[in-house]
Amino acid sequence: MLLFGMDAGARWTASLYAVAIALYQGFGMVKDILRGHWGIDILAVTAIVATVSVGEYVASLIIILMLTGGAALEDYATGRAARELRALMDRAPRAAHRENADGSTSDIPLADVEIDDTLLVRPAEVLPVDGVLLNGPAMFDESALTGESLPVEHSSGDFVPSGAVNGPTAIRIRVTAREEDSQFSRIIALVREASESKAPVVRLADRYAVPFTAFSLALAGIAWYLSGDPTRFAEVLVVATPCPLLIAAPVAFLGGMSRAAKSGVIVKGGGTLEQLARVKTAAFDKTGTLTAGNPSLDEVRSVSMNPDELLTLAASAEQYSSHALAAAVVAEALSRGLSLLTSDDASEHATNGVSALINGHRVLVGKQSFVASHSAGVQEASLAGGQLAVYVGVDGEFAGTLIMRDLLRPEAASTLAQLRALGVSDTVMLTGDAAATANFIAAEAGITKVYASLLPADKVRLVNELPNRGVLMVGDGINDAPVLAAADVGIAMGAKGSTAASESADVVIMVDDLAKVAQSVAIGQRTIRIAVESIWIGIILSVGLMIVAAFGMIPAVAGALAQEVIDLATILYALRALVPGRRRK
Repeated sequence: MLLFGMDAGARWTASLYAVAIALYQGFGMVKDILRGHWGIDILAVTAIVATVSVGEYVASLIIILMLTGGAALEDYATGRAARELRALMDRAPRAAHRENADGSTSDIPLADVEIDDTLLVRPAEVLPVDGVLLNGPAMFDESALTGESLPVEHSSGDFVPSGAVNGPTAIRIRVTAREEDSQFSRIIALVREASESKAPVVRLADRYAVPFTAFSLALAGIAWYLSGDPTRFAEVLVVATPCPLLIAAPVAFLGGMSRAAKSGVIVKGGGTLEQLARVKTAAFDKTGTLTAGNPSLDEVRSVSMNPDELLTLAASAEQYSSHALAAAVVAEALSRGLSLLTSDDASEHATNGVSALINGHRVLVGKQSFVASHSAGVQEASLAGGQLAVYVGVDGEFAGTLIMRDLLRPEAASTLAQLRALGVSDTVMLTGDAAATANFIAAEAGITKVYASLLPADKVRLVNELPNRGVLMVGDGINDAPVLAAADVGIAMGAKGSTAASESADVVIMVDDLAKVAQSVAIGQRTIRIAVESIWIGIILSVGLMIVAAFGMIPAVAGALAQEVIDLATILYALRALVPGRRRK
């Protein structure tokens, strides 16, 4: 309209638009004030109304542009969409194979499963509901539920929980709980409860809002009173408009989130970066978090032959087994450069071990009872915390044991040291594993406090009771989902961990590297430091302009444009969060 000489029309259109925005923002501002939340919107709304009142509609439009732009940036940076629970539900088992009276099976929705139904669970499937095993023995991977890294054997008549992964053979279970009452559903309920109990994060800029607003209004009022000119009030408020507060923190958050993403770390919101910067306690799950989650060979204890010869025979037999421990034995033999031998006579004895004719020798590998039933002189191995023995018999005689362990991640101890250097003073282990194994791993990692044999609800309770806030929790399994949601910051090891843990966490590490936990804290601290410095740069420059404007030396439009220069300075400074800082010596 200005281009066509319609100055009055432009003025009225811009003024009405500005008033509408001010009313919309003012409505939200009043609701926040009634809830006891004083934010930076008060000054912005006052500045819009003041500029419109004195006819400085161009200045009001500039204020609106920065106000809405800052809000959009903040919405994007904080990631308000809460998809954790919905995604967790979507990825849970949704169907079951029910056995009919004639012995056939039919797929039915999980909601239709009733107590005492008989279900077929195929190899490697997730158990959809709690039940009793009808055809044992059978092996299950319960690591995602309990934290126990080694396969668990259940016999016929044993309770088997939903969420466990069936082993290599098909099983039948009798249902003992419907979908909503099964263990997996209880975990989901814990996630919901923990998520809802989290206190909302106060916006960083709002902590500066009340004193800055009070000072700005006071200075503008004094300038009006001393000059007798209401335009002076508007001119001061235009340069006082808190665009640096609105812009600096979101831009720094976006930079920090981008920096983290380049490092393989997904931070789900700007508020999470604030929480990371304030972490004082770090809690860790054991299996798959502090440890690799894969059993490995720790030692070969040979009785009657060279250790490499014993390992060669054992691995040659184990290559015909589907057991998780067998894969670890084979991998260790190959890593040592040993050549595996083949067999035309190999058989796996479910849940017990494997028997094979290797190079003319009858080799048995497996449980002590299995090997002892076919071999003489079997001796029970002495084990340290976290160890487990695989027994080997050759030609009817006990030949030795293979000592297995779920090893500590090589970067675990250094990660704990880095966290301490970053000011994280307390470290805790929360695990469902046995106390002996947990204490052994904690000692290796440098963790001082251990809570073992925990259920998911126990982990949530203990995290809420930890005294030194904020609390960071790192985990990877289904059983960790509730505690990740309950902690001030939940970090999921997403490369190999469960989807439930990743969806419930605030931070997801996409690479299999525990060191990213310390890097995440460092990025959070650097981001907040840059955001605060950017805010103070903006405040100091704004106060300087306000003082000049109070003497009538800056017209409203010129003040709004000068404010844009301040905005540019704060944005450029906040963008430093995109690049890594100097390493601390």
